[in-house]
Amino acid sequence: MLHLIKRARQGSSLTRIYLACALAILSVALVGCKDKSGTTGISSTEIKVGEYASLTGDTATFGQSTHLGIQLAIDETKAAGGVNGKTITLITEDDASKPDQAQSAVTKLITQDKVVAVLGEVASTRSMRGGSVCQQNQVPMISPSSTNPKVTQVGTYVFRVCFTDDFQGAVDAQFAHDQGYKKVAIFKDLKSDYSVGFSDVFARAFTKLGGAITTVQSYQSGDTDFKAQLNSLKAGNPDAVLVPGYYTEMGTIARQAKDVGLNVPLLGGDGWDSPELVPGAGTALEGSFFADHYFSTELKDPATQAFISAFKAKNGKDPDALAALGYDAAKVLIDAIKRAKTMDGPGIRDAIAETKDFPGVTGKITIDANRNAKKSALVYQIKGKEFKVFKTYTPEQVGQ
Repeated sequence: MLHLIKRARQGSSLTRIYLACALAILSVALVGCKDKSGTTGISSTEIKVGEYASLTGDTATFGQSTHLGIQLAIDETKAAGGVNGKTITLITEDDASKPDQAQSAVTKLITQDKVVAVLGEVASTRSMRGGSVCQQNQVPMISPSSTNPKVTQVGTYVFRVCFTDDFQGAVDAQFAHDQGYKKVAIFKDLKSDYSVGFSDVFARAFTKLGGAITTVQSYQSGDTDFKAQLNSLKAGNPDAVLVPGYYTEMGTIARQAKDVGLNVPLLGGDGWDSPELVPGAGTALEGSFFADHYFSTELKDPATQAFISAFKAKNGKDPDALAALGYDAAKVLIDAIKRAKTMDGPGIRDAIAETKDFPGVTGKITIDANRNAKKSALVYQIKGKEFKVFKTYTPEQVGQ
């Protein structure tokens, strides 16, 4: 190559042609090497997608359920021939239910694995930490089920396919009003952005409907003795108590509420949705209620039933709402990759933002200007070991 450059400087037209051809061949070779090394997350045969989830730690059932839903969507896409002739490769990182590890996991997925997009997380605090990394690197992220409004406010590359706490908290408030509850106490987890935000929305909405908040008490994730706070809540003589935390503490809270004589229904949100909820509480949550995403094995929609059958055949159990939302998040991303005008962060981001009436198993998904999805919600009542659909609320029913 060097001798051609030297000769080209001497003015030979033929040599200049040789040089141009050689440089063109070298350019193609270098592009090919970059593609094969995965530095763009895309090669001639695969597209890399990242996932970060709480596969271990305090909220492991959230991450495990979500991962199974995402994996099913990836497997179905592979079986159908991939995307534009390429295989979707899922790279999953366990954040152990810790915000710092969530940030590290996303950093690795982007800087080392070179993924084109990220799926996750469930917990809002972890989604905000991971989302900030995605925003900085212009890599789109879709959270399956983080509901705190602040999650998508991190930046223009962060999306979600679930409702927000603005809606979920309003649903619980409307439900409490519809049940005839006049006074409700609140018991929130101060360590959780999800719990604090949910509580604030509920208090505003319930007060606006004419209800009264009797007492507000707090705890922190990892606490085991709640009796002092529960006695304070009981003193306010509420008709119900809102406890918008995660399933990890709910069993103990419910049992200790019965121990101190606080015998009123407890109200919660999607943070209760776990197969570990009832085993942790025994019979203490019997008759209590929680709002959740629009998904249930009781729903008769053909697409929903097909998903349930496929999930059960693969995993030997029925899916929960988190698995369904993981599945929908992956499907929305795959659909956007198919439609993207360019296979880079901005191109895929724009395609996700244009999602409209996508037929998800948790309902139709349209991404709004704030990168959120407006969805209906279910209210479950706990009956024995089962969650039974008690009522459905649309955004219109709660003024959203």
